[in-house]
Amino acid sequence: MNLPNRITITRICLIPIMMVFLLVNFSFYPEPLVWNSYELPLNQLIAAIVFILAASTDGIDGYLARKNNMVTNLGKLLDPLADKLLVAAVLISLVEMGKCDSWIAVVIISREFAVTGLRQIALLEGSVVAASKWGKAKTVVQIIAIVLMLLNNFPFELIGVPLDTIATWAAALITIYSGIDYFVKNKHLLRLTNA
Repeated sequence: MNLPNRITITRICLIPIMMVFLLVNFSFYPEPLVWNSYELPLNQLIAAIVFILAASTDGIDGYLARKNNMVTNLGKLLDPLADKLLVAAVLISLVEMGKCDSWIAVVIISREFAVTGLRQIALLEGSVVAASKWGKAKTVVQIIAIVLMLLNNFPFELIGVPLDTIATWAAALITIYSGIDYFVKNKHLLRLTNA
């Protein structure tokens, strides 16, 4: 168990901690943080910090694994799994909290399953589906949208700009486009063969 894999496992372990802060109402929470008409419950702030910490480990574990020649089969399995679990868990929690439309969560999670399936087909064919620029853009926009939803659109709520809604729609559209892009560029993997 090398350092990059430990970092990835830490990301997975942060998921239930984040969900507890999002979904469990503790009686000992202090009053929400309030600025003018803006209000942010402390549990959401803590969950946002945990999410940002977990999301930031994604780049760190991959960088360390490549730099130190510590890429393992376990890491190849755990890293994308951890990413998908993190995004799915927080999106489902946000739907439960009424902060995200369920169709957006379904679109994003479905795309992750579909691209994972495509990557599995590629592995069976002895090839690799590399991350595209649209896939990377999708990840960045999703993280921004999720953080804004967790923070009740802070600081943009203070100036009346619904950036959380804009980022969420952008995340959904880029997610759809990046998924289509993966399948179009790798359509040769889906050719029918005689059994």
